[in-house]
Amino acid sequence: MTQTPQSLLKAARDAATAPDFTRVFDDPITCDGPLSGLNAAVKDLFDVAGYVTRAGTVARRDLAPAKRDAVSVARLRAAGAGLIGHANMTEYAYSGLGLNPHYGTPLTPLRDGCIAGGSTSGGASAVARGIADIALGTDTGGSARIPAAFCGLFGFKPTAATISRDGAVPLSHSLDSVGVMTREAALLRPVLDTLRDAPLPMAAAPRAVIVPGNFGMDGLDADIAEAFETALASLQKAGVAVRRLSLDIFERYRALPVWQFSAVESRAHHGAEYDGMRDVLDPRVAARMARADGVSAIDFARTLAARATLAREAARLFGDTPVALPSVAIMPPRLADLQDDAAYDRINLLALRNTSLGNVIDGCSVSLPLPDHPGAGLMLTAAHGQDARLLAMTEMLQGAL
Repeated sequence: MTQTPQSLLKAARDAATAPDFTRVFDDPITCDGPLSGLNAAVKDLFDVAGYVTRAGTVARRDLAPAKRDAVSVARLRAAGAGLIGHANMTEYAYSGLGLNPHYGTPLTPLRDGCIAGGSTSGGASAVARGIADIALGTDTGGSARIPAAFCGLFGFKPTAATISRDGAVPLSHSLDSVGVMTREAALLRPVLDTLRDAPLPMAAAPRAVIVPGNFGMDGLDADIAEAFETALASLQKAGVAVRRLSLDIFERYRALPVWQFSAVESRAHHGAEYDGMRDVLDPRVAARMARADGVSAIDFARTLAARATLAREAARLFGDTPVALPSVAIMPPRLADLQDDAAYDRINLLALRNTSLGNVIDGCSVSLPLPDHPGAGLMLTAAHGQDARLLAMTEMLQGAL
């Protein structure tokens, strides 16, 4: 007997467990649409009417329930997607690793004892396990693409302004964007079209990529280096030219204090909780928020200006040619290896290093899974507004990889 969307949603909700989910929804499917029969895990920083939006922290658990859906949630619901529940995440989305001391830490199903990556950790794990078809998340410095790589998924970070963030708890309003994860590249287009104000136009896939000679390739795990070179060879067989270039823009990106955005802006958005409830926050998140105290207004203004210059230059230099990098420099680390704070800090920075480029240049970016190297991803990052061409390249490469 053919399963109905309602029965598929019920089965998904029955399978939803902690730590992937912090709660399961009980709302029925309200309409048919292009996403009927598909289920979505909603990151626990998107408002869902009738539920408290906790953003991964116990500091928000006593807030009033949301009165209406976030714009992205409402669009998924209107398209017929079944909403399973709020997916677990790093507190305030402030990490690339996905650890959460309050609600547990999701693991990747690809490697025993290894983390799913963050901050959209629960959504990635749920999609990788087949519980959800779509993970609705955010991406401030890689929070959709890091877990996509660690969990063997496609993770797309659009140009930030193309999908509304209304009703989503912010971390850094300068860098935040809505992100999505799926198991198949073909599902990205209907999901993105649902979330955007207007569907993505059909576009030609780029026929070349830039591989930086002076950024993103140091400190790679041996498996990552092998996986990346194998992926580049596959691109060349598919007719994509590989241009290895050392460009000054990468040096200036490396010199930019990217950490200031989340440190300063998280305090602007969550200062009351930081000031009044710091003892209940994740100590690692609180320590990062505390770094804002050392940033002067002048320093932050300079960082904002430098970022704007980089974004303009990236649009000019890259044009419609994406930058190709390993999504993450390392394979998914074991949870047991992240107990030491110094090790955690080092691995977190390494996880975010390559992905943050797409946020800083206000571009779009996608992580593609590399099935022969589970836990590794190929990342393509394009300039502002190149979403249609980047998606076309993703669809073209799915079979090649």
